[in-house]
Amino acid sequence: MLKRFLNHEKGITGLETAIILIAFVVVAAVFSYTALSAGLFSTQKAQEAVYSGLKEAQSTLELRGPVIATASETGTAGRVKQITFTLANVLGGEAVDFTKPTADTNNDCKALTGTGADNRVVINYIDQTQKVNDLYWTFIPLGKDNGNNLLESNEKFQVTVGNDVATTAGGNLIDALTTNLDINSTFNLEIVTPAGAVLSIERTVPAYMDTIMNLR
Repeated sequence: MLKRFLNHEKGITGLETAIILIAFVVVAAVFSYTALSAGLFSTQKAQEAVYSGLKEAQSTLELRGPVIATASETGTAGRVKQITFTLANVLGGEAVDFTKPTADTNNDCKALTGTGADNRVVINYIDQTQKVNDLYWTFIPLGKDNGNNLLESNEKFQVTVGNDVATTAGGNLIDALTTNLDINSTFNLEIVTPAGAVLSIERTVPAYMDTIMNLR
């Protein structure tokens, strides 16, 4: 009887051990699945971040060459009325739509805004006393060009803030600014595209103005 009783106890102990082992396996499987799911989710988010960053980098503009300012007159009493610079794509990336803005009806170098606006690229002006958004600008292609408004790989657009040489539409910076851009003034131009980083151009006007100045 004692032997049978002990054998019976051994059977119960084995069953309990099996149940505990199965419980450990189930818990381990649950934790493994959770960790695997979290890893896959993190990998997916990291992949999305990489693709997003690459797209932003490929849609970013870069400055090519000097920034040229045109003055209303020479000397210390002159005022900047026009700023010209050349842009290109970095990394040979995605095309940027440079459809020209429509000038507003005041002829004050400000672009039409709202539902009637055509331009995708926005240029803002900032200095120590003011910020002026949505300036009027024009562009002409330099070198290789396929004839459309898209700034693509291996293309360069010369952008002019203010009225273009070929037209007087859109006024100039003297009309747009509350405080004139004169000698020893530091200013910043923000070129904002639909995608990609904002290109910031900061320059200082020299102490004596020539009609055409290379702002270094």
